[in-house]
Amino acid sequence: MMKAQILILLLLFTTSLKAAVSIIPIPQKCVERKGNFIVNEKTTIVIPENDKDIRDAISVWNDLFTTAAGFPLEITTLKQKTNFIQCSLNASLEEEAYKLKVSTKDIRIEAKTAKGIFYAFQTLRQLLPPAIEGNVRVENIEWNIPCVTIEDKPSFSYRGMMLDVSRHFIEKEDIKRYIDLLAFHKMNVFHWHLTDDQGWRIEIKKYPKLTSIGGYRNKTIVGYMWDNPTEWDTKRYGGFYTQEDIKEVVAYAQKRFVNIIPEIEMPGHSLSALAAYPEYSCTGGPFEVEGRWGVFNDIYCTKEETFKFLQDVLDEVIALFPSEYIHLGGDEAPRIRWRNCVHCQKRMEQEHLTKEAELQTYFINRIENYLNEKGKKIIGWDEILEGGIPQRTTVMSWRGEKGGIHAAKAGYDVIMSPNIYMYLNNHQLGVNDKIGIKKRLISLKKVYDYHPVPAELDKKAALHVKGVQANLWTEYLDTAEEFDYSLYPRMAAVAEVAWSLVENKSYDNFCIRLMDIEKHYDAFGLSYCKMIYDK
Repeated sequence: MMKAQILILLLLFTTSLKAAVSIIPIPQKCVERKGNFIVNEKTTIVIPENDKDIRDAISVWNDLFTTAAGFPLEITTLKQKTNFIQCSLNASLEEEAYKLKVSTKDIRIEAKTAKGIFYAFQTLRQLLPPAIEGNVRVENIEWNIPCVTIEDKPSFSYRGMMLDVSRHFIEKEDIKRYIDLLAFHKMNVFHWHLTDDQGWRIEIKKYPKLTSIGGYRNKTIVGYMWDNPTEWDTKRYGGFYTQEDIKEVVAYAQKRFVNIIPEIEMPGHSLSALAAYPEYSCTGGPFEVEGRWGVFNDIYCTKEETFKFLQDVLDEVIALFPSEYIHLGGDEAPRIRWRNCVHCQKRMEQEHLTKEAELQTYFINRIENYLNEKGKKIIGWDEILEGGIPQRTTVMSWRGEKGGIHAAKAGYDVIMSPNIYMYLNNHQLGVNDKIGIKKRLISLKKVYDYHPVPAELDKKAALHVKGVQANLWTEYLDTAEEFDYSLYPRMAAVAEVAWSLVENKSYDNFCIRLMDIEKHYDAFGLSYCKMIYDK
């Protein structure tokens, strides 16, 4: 603890950045001015006439401010002389860019779209006193915003976080809280891992047993999967989201400009579905929803009935999620059952395939073609490359960067998500860390220092790297406090990796700004990891 305190003091003396402009992710251009703008009951927000999108974009901030301050700010289209926040559209800016100028008399925001306006207000949110994050009115506080001039835009269009709710279920309200914090950090993608061997979490009305059977397991392993002997918790465990829940969460995310990409795992990690409908396996079962963690041999069979089942499932998923992408997983799919399955071997013969890896590519291509016809694109983990790159897929590179490099060079879009940097379920503090998986240490600095574009990519191939994603797998996390501890403040580091210019980044500078952002975390009630300054 003493080492952390000393480092903080050193940082305070070695940086010129004042806490007044502690913004994460760091803007592309930021100039601090003297003075403050004071938000009071007479402050108005001026927007263009008949612009519902901008009105919606500022509503999240205004609702938050109203709760904390006890009064809303009037929204008007009439010009004001002073004490106003003016929102204007500027077609010359990029899609998510914004300009923000705070003076003692007014605040002026420019953006091409409502999305840029929203991000400008998230910056104002961070510049305001942390009490804005509270859920009760705060008395005797001055709502001051430091004078500053900012020009800002993201480096990457895809800035994602994945949350696994299959291993341990997370209630709807906690999902919404998580989305709000994505928006706070200017992240724009929530990858929702909804199905796996340990639980099916999304209601599919045509196949109700997916949730009534697949949504619950009868036992859960205690401790780490490699512990010997194995201990079990025999309480029934599970849960799922109704389609009405999904609609509510999607609407909540849309209001915060967060795109939700659902993941429906196939062909592997499918035991929860096969426990409910064993006829879509190679052996016919019986199966049970897994209580262990790991990789299991039983996966979807490639017979025709399976594709009809999956198409039916995806039809209902498509209707719930407006995202252009559906994530199909495609990872960790052992092919031993296919090797010994008459249906799969016949399929290989019909399609002139020579190995089961090619059969997996056929499987993904078949589903991809169906989704393309419905106006959707697919994302898959990098194992989908093993039988040849599927037709139009976006590759999510998790086993290091090798898969992403290969795909980008071949002209395919890539999202970098290497497990050695971006798996936030790993320990972050070393031997003293009691939360998370012990497999490797992924410290705050290690996350922060990652850059999503590998040096070996030329300029043309580098354009295919659309962004970066961090992941939180929940095998060893089962409470909201543990999720918070693992996510924050490492999410802040991910946000800066995804948004900010490489040349603007400095870990020491980041830590200074983070100390102020943590005050917002405190007001928000996050159980974040606080001993994060050791390098």
